[in-house]
Amino acid sequence: MAKLKTLEDYRDEIKHCVKCGGCRAHCPAFGAEHHEGRVARGKIALADALLDGEVDLEEQFLLDMSQCLLCGSCYAQCPNKVHTEEIVAATRREIARRKGLSTFGFGVATVLKHPKLMNLLAKSGGTLSSLLFKKIPESSGLRLRFPAPFISADRTLPPVTAKPFRERFPEVIPGKEGAPTVLFFTGCGINYMYPKSGEALIKALKFLGVTILIPQEQACCGLPAVSAGAGETVERLAAINLEMFGKHKYDTIVTACASCHSGLGQIYPGMIDGEGDYQKKIRDIFVYLVEQGLPEKLEQLPRAEKRIKVTYHDPCHLRNHGITKEPRAILKALPQVDFIELPGPGSCCGLGGTYSVYHYDTSKKIGAKKATLIEETGAELVATDCPGCIMQLQDSINHAGGNQRAVHILDLLAEALP
Repeated sequence: MAKLKTLEDYRDEIKHCVKCGGCRAHCPAFGAEHHEGRVARGKIALADALLDGEVDLEEQFLLDMSQCLLCGSCYAQCPNKVHTEEIVAATRREIARRKGLSTFGFGVATVLKHPKLMNLLAKSGGTLSSLLFKKIPESSGLRLRFPAPFISADRTLPPVTAKPFRERFPEVIPGKEGAPTVLFFTGCGINYMYPKSGEALIKALKFLGVTILIPQEQACCGLPAVSAGAGETVERLAAINLEMFGKHKYDTIVTACASCHSGLGQIYPGMIDGEGDYQKKIRDIFVYLVEQGLPEKLEQLPRAEKRIKVTYHDPCHLRNHGITKEPRAILKALPQVDFIELPGPGSCCGLGGTYSVYHYDTSKKIGAKKATLIEETGAELVATDCPGCIMQLQDSINHAGGNQRAVHILDLLAEALP
């Protein structure tokens, strides 16, 4: 079974942090709270002290370790390339090993490692949505009608579908004869909250004529469990998905979620010996579409007389892998879009998996900065490539009183395709 690294495995890398403080200017949590315990070098020092038995799991230690979005902004700027986000995640697993998971973390772990339970809860939420949620007047999103644990009363939520995406399509959608086969790793966000974006991806792949494979046995990538410190759950989900990859024949695996791309492409490789065959085949959907020459095909379509102004937010888990040009290439080629570059496009939106549950007030501060930048562009839409970012961006816009909508680039692509 695939195994995650322990905190002890990072001891040498921890020593590479020279405490220069270059991470301070790029950490969204530090930018919101200006507390040394929030910044990367502070967390590295705490992890080192825990390894050496110099600190206990006291309240302040637990708070500082929870105050990290695992966005990787510090790693991107670190001169010694210390993976603080991985070290913090390993520290959270060590905390869980010694103390057990928090109540919310236990709930996350339980639901994620039982896909049938997750399906049931999602369907129930979708069916009862009119009873559980109320539509926000003149805004995009829903709010809970009744108090709920771990969810702030003023948080904007997307509707949960009563029919998950993977139940809307057969497992195999044949393409043109001799065409390559593309395995679509749907992720939870598209499967349960944004199925229309999944349908848009299917339309794009059908336009290319490929055979589409949507394995029903796929599970969550595990990134929410990484954030919660639920190591055993991450390992179990990885085992399910790695077995699934091994069972099917395909040429490419595509994701339409930055978190899933990071889970499959960064978390899993560190858990297995050697390089699995699947790793070479992972593509973000827009990387794949650019490789297939879609921008050139889109530019041949007639330009719309009335176009919509769209800006773009770089999800952290794509930016960290150097995927920034391809989503923009698709957006700029869309005939109904006028693209406007966003100032600070790669700054974190403030979601950070379970971070926005434990620290919603700080998450709102981070999101408020993003909402202000979106407003300044004059764009009507902010597009991105991550369902989690869409949810957070729309919540931030609503709190700021803006009228912009957050959408997946795929939704705009589907509008343009014949």
